[in-house]
Amino acid sequence: MNNEHAFGPRRRAWLLIPGLALLTVLGLIGTYVLTHQFGMNDAEQKKSLQIPVSIRQVDGGPNYFARFQNSLPTSAEFFPIGIWQESLTDPSDSPRDSSIGINVYVDLTSNSEPALAAAQHSYALVSAPLSGGAGKVLSDEVDMWAGAGNAEWTGAGPGTGQACRPAGQGCGFTIQRELLKGVPETTLTYANYGKGVTFWQSPQDAAVFVNEFPDLVSADNYWFTDPNICGPSEGGSALGGGVLLPSEQCRLAANYGWTVEKIRTLISPSGSKPVWGFVEVGHPFGEEDAPTITGEELRAAVWSSLIHGARGIVYFNHNFGGPCPTQHLLREPCGDSIRPHVSAINSQLKALAPVLNAPFLDGAITATGPVDYSTKLFNGEVFVFAGANKASGGAATFQLQCGGSSVVVLDENRKIPVVDGSFTDTFANGNAVHLYRIEGGGSCGL
Repeated sequence: MNNEHAFGPRRRAWLLIPGLALLTVLGLIGTYVLTHQFGMNDAEQKKSLQIPVSIRQVDGGPNYFARFQNSLPTSAEFFPIGIWQESLTDPSDSPRDSSIGINVYVDLTSNSEPALAAAQHSYALVSAPLSGGAGKVLSDEVDMWAGAGNAEWTGAGPGTGQACRPAGQGCGFTIQRELLKGVPETTLTYANYGKGVTFWQSPQDAAVFVNEFPDLVSADNYWFTDPNICGPSEGGSALGGGVLLPSEQCRLAANYGWTVEKIRTLISPSGSKPVWGFVEVGHPFGEEDAPTITGEELRAAVWSSLIHGARGIVYFNHNFGGPCPTQHLLREPCGDSIRPHVSAINSQLKALAPVLNAPFLDGAITATGPVDYSTKLFNGEVFVFAGANKASGGAATFQLQCGGSSVVVLDENRKIPVVDGSFTDTFANGNAVHLYRIEGGGSCGL
């Protein structure tokens, strides 16, 4: 997972993009939880439940990548679906990946030919000096192996010796600045971080990693498979008050959305750059007791990331343990059981790309029950994406502020009637996800 990237930093002065980050009164993190107000009649309750409805553009705006030269598309039909550190050395590689929906190679290996990606209308973000890349990748997880700080960098990478001088001081900021030297302002830069930014570092230090160096950012917290993430200094520090998180709170798809939100809340100005979700597809840890992600968990983790604002998905494609170690899980027989799930998820993302790239309609839907959700406005239609946020699942009721007569549950061949301005659905367990399109409603005049 850790690797050394060799090129150089620049400091950006981010400008506030008009129309970005119109925050609702309940903030970025969490769901709207509305409680019954005792003593009110039905009309008074409905009036009290109403909150302002507003349009919020996707992070960075729909044309974000247009500011960079030879970068990713800005078409509403394109939604980034990436694979981490895969190689392109044979003409058959890219067609195989494209057939399951992969369209971005994130940190393409140094022995690869980026032209093989272009032949399939795919794109490559590279750390090595390869021609034809759509962007540059900075040092991976430098927040963990070098720490936050401006100490001298010795040139060593993860596992290759002392990285910072003097010992015991962090030099992660120095490393990213060094790697950005000479990179043109018009080149897209990307950085993936880890537990330093999400768990261990102060908000001020984490914000430096997120804001100063990359144009595009992600963080990899593998909630379903990491044998240590439930511990008091990791997930337990963030979600459990500093104690060990029980499995039902830790091994939860909704936590992938938490990771996306964590990064989004660090970005300044708010909403000014995209965040991608990072999800494992196999067994990324070598410990014997480490779990392997299932197809149901994978889908739920992807959708939790999207519900919380991720503008792309990166799949971690390596098995470092389990019965079948490999660097190419989705190409090899090891991946036969998970590959159909990846393909099905990606087909759904491709079909919904215009909706995923469309603005949020904050406040148009409110919900009670164990769900996280987001609301989108596309071509005058309202879409709701919802996923369980408790391991046990449960029933959730959605109140429609802008009207509606019925709700189509996408890809489930069913409809739900709207009664008295709301509908109710059941989320079977913590991996349950339902995607809705509202019929007969509006957008509250927006």
